[in-house]
Formats: sequence, C-alpha cells, structure tokens
Amino acid sequence: MRTDSEIVIERINRLKIVLAEQNRKGKWLAEQLGKNEATVSRWCSNASQPSLEMLVKIASILKVDPRTLLNGGNIY
Repeated sequence: MRTDSEIVIERINRLKIVLAEQNRKGKWLAEQLGKNEATVSRWCSNASQPSLEMLVKIASILKVDPRTLLNGGNIY
C-alpha cells in the first residue's frame, strides 16, 4: 500500500511539462510574469500553487488552454 507522500511524488506537474515541451525555463516564465524565479520554481515543484488569476495569465503567456495546466486538458 502506498503512503500519501508517495502519491504526492507521483503527481504530474503540468506547468513543468508544458515549459519543457516549449523548450522554456522557469527563469523565462518568471521574467514574463515579473515574478521571482524562486516562486516559479515552487510552482514547478508543487511546493505551492499559483492563484487562479495567475494560472490564467501563465496559460496566456504559454499560449495554452488553462485547463492544460490543471489536468492536461482532460475534462472530467
């Protein structure tokens, strides 16, 4: 049986994946948003999450549907 911490580790971080797919770095995104690079790093590592408003802004910058950053674009 898996522990809660093992399940959290397995969670896929969509922001990190989309950045990689677009050959972009967290530093680039931080510059686009006017945010600290450490803030974006925390988002990419699931240590914290951006607000919904910020998520929409990130999606706009990356030219993706905001749902892509939440669950890969799958609507459940």
